Amino acid sequence: MTRIIWNMIKDKLIFSYLDLDIKYFDLGILSRDATDDKVTVEAAEAALKYNVAIKCATITPDETRVKEFGLKSMWRSPNGTIRNILNGTVFREPILCKNVPRIVPGWKKPICIGRHAFGDQYRATDTIITGPGKLKMVFVPEGGDKPVELDVYNFKGPGIALSMYNVDESIRVFAESSMSLAFSKKWPLYLSTKNTILKKYDGRFKDIFQDVYEKNWKDKFEAHSIWYEHRLIDDMVAYALKSEGGYVWACKNYDGDVQSDLLAQGFGSLGLMTSVLLSSDGKTLEAEAAHGTVTRHFRLYQKGQETSTNSIASIFAWTRGLEHRAKLDKNERLLDFVHKLEAACIETVEAGKMTKDLAILIHGPKVSKEFYLTTGDFVDAIAINLERKLQQPTMC
Repeated sequence: MTRIIWNMIKDKLIFSYLDLDIKYFDLGILSRDATDDKVTVEAAEAALKYNVAIKCATITPDETRVKEFGLKSMWRSPNGTIRNILNGTVFREPILCKNVPRIVPGWKKPICIGRHAFGDQYRATDTIITGPGKLKMVFVPEGGDKPVELDVYNFKGPGIALSMYNVDESIRVFAESSMSLAFSKKWPLYLSTKNTILKKYDGRFKDIFQDVYEKNWKDKFEAHSIWYEHRLIDDMVAYALKSEGGYVWACKNYDGDVQSDLLAQGFGSLGLMTSVLLSSDGKTLEAEAAHGTVTRHFRLYQKGQETSTNSIASIFAWTRGLEHRAKLDKNERLLDFVHKLEAACIETVEAGKMTKDLAILIHGPKVSKEFYLTTGDFVDAIAINLERKLQQPTMC
């Protein structure tokens, strides 16, 4: 369904006002299959060349989708491919509307969460231990140096075991990306780990972040009265719940996976969540919606039935990408346009015009049709509001 929405957004909210030189790469599942996923690599390389990419939500196939589309392979997530090539960090941030209730009412400002999407549990090797025996971890250096052998545990019976890793280069990229984003927003930055328990593993994250901060960012941060601070993950979670927001939270892989969903729900909805991938130097940015392709709504659309699909996150993919383009090019007119488009989205919802998912949050699960618009009518309502705002003085 997101591709249908994507075309509505381009036609009614973007191309009607902007003359853009776009390099287009079709990341639809059939195009990726036809090119053996080379189109995804080409798209990522183009993003590095032009520094801005705006991406529609895409399908990551499972076994069912392989059969449905007759795919040659169960292609990996295009987001993972792009992330590895751009060598950056994924940041998610809520879009706040005054009339959309928050489960955590004290969150007055956004919280931007950065997930280090490399290594740890997600690239770990795990196994089932079938009986008594000794578990060891062995590192064999290249060049013939003596192997390092560590005793892990003496099993008295069946159990489980896990070995995971990370690398300094990736952690350093994570630190640079996090500090670059925090500085661009002029917000403080927090890194959360459990270094009191994982003294060497999580301690490495803490030490590298501190080193990057001291060498590259401390003076810049202090000049704008913002700061970097490391906190224990349990302390940080407690702080997040009682804070009013207004900061960047850098998380390790698993923590970011969990806490980003907590933030989305706490602020209201995944449909009101931005997602950007920022390279370590802060120069290249890829923006997309935080949600998926909304397949269930597309099935209704195929049958000619009415849908009420929230397009705000997809619109903000365009605005966040174009905002980055405007800042790189020092294009004040473009910057003013994207700020007005974002304001038009928020003000449309706050005026009571919204899609069903948001209406349910406000009026409850049995909300009647009088309280929400169809997919197309909602985009039209934003377009009307945008046209009105473009007649007003600059917002920059």
